[in-house]
Amino acid sequence: MSPAAPSLRDRVAAAILDAAASVLARPGGEQASMNDVALAAGLARATVYRYFPNRQALLDELARRAVREAGDRLADAQLDDVPVEEALARAVRALAAVGDRLVIVERERVRPEPAEFERAVVEPLSRLFDRGRAAGEIRTDVPTSSLGESLVGLVVSVLRSTPSLGVEATTALVASLFLDGARARAARPPET
Repeated sequence: MSPAAPSLRDRVAAAILDAAASVLARPGGEQASMNDVALAAGLARATVYRYFPNRQALLDELARRAVREAGDRLADAQLDDVPVEEALARAVRALAAVGDRLVIVERERVRPEPAEFERAVVEPLSRLFDRGRAAGEIRTDVPTSSLGESLVGLVVSVLRSTPSLGVEATTALVASLFLDGARARAARPPET
């Protein structure tokens, strides 16, 4: 049995959210109005307000969906089943695929339920970093939370760059930058 087709309400909400993600993620998007979102969605402003009564409601729903999508993609990436370096590339690819929604979540500092963000995004990344530390592949002198924030920040930074690099080029660039900075280093002999 195939899943039911989305209702008209669901399709309109998705169109509004897609347009909002595109409008709000571009440079200067933090000043974009609900009217800008309506124009990008090809809808009347009143329609947008029926679905999202204000900008914060729109941002909150974008954040909820971004976290849900990031969590689903991280779970699908099976990070625990591959070597650390490949798992990191998969994690970056999963986050980069969320695209504009992730940019908005990071830039606007909106977070849905903290428990959901923790479960969907923080926990899989933390397990990856812990595994990398245990294998001697990731530095132990940087807190796990800082590693996670740094990784997401790098992904968002590259996603915001112009011209857009695309998911695969973003993955290669971010994984390389991150690992070169997070990779465990051999202990230096004491200076005499």
